[in-house]
Amino acid sequence: MGRKFAAGDLQLVILALLDERPCHGYELIKILEERSGGFYVPSPGVIYPALTYLEETGLAEVENEGAKKLYRITETGRRRVEENRAMILQTFAKLERIGEKMAYVKRVFESDRHGADEGDDGDFMQDGGDIRAARMLLRSALRMRYPWSKPEAARIAAILERAATEILQGGRPETRG
Repeated sequence: MGRKFAAGDLQLVILALLDERPCHGYELIKILEERSGGFYVPSPGVIYPALTYLEETGLAEVENEGAKKLYRITETGRRRVEENRAMILQTFAKLERIGEKMAYVKRVFESDRHGADEGDDGDFMQDGGDIRAARMLLRSALRMRYPWSKPEAARIAAILERAATEILQGGRPETRG
């Protein structure tokens, strides 16, 4: 996948993380992976040059711990974080939203791969090719419209409730004996 951040944005995000606590480069990679739900896992080739830049510009300082380096934010770095706090918070919120969407899509594809929704036994769908296609269309439509505003969520829920009611009113097929 392509770049997720411009270099300056990544540097600000790293500074914000260092403002929370001192970290090693590898820890920063893991924190970004966790906060993004696995969406963004920066490589060492991205993180370490950014950390070097922050050190060279006086925004962070480094403490050698054997083969590892522990990075800390400086007072100048803290001021930079405060100046850019709104953008940093927006960036973290965006990463978290993308991570949540990725987790949702992963769950949807996992249930599709297994041939059933969560809780389904799969048997009732064996003869329903048309129904399966319609279900997939519905899922696709829901994914395309997400995230929903409260009025949009209410509208969609009403549509789904009407559909369920119509299905239930259709009666049961007769069985032959």
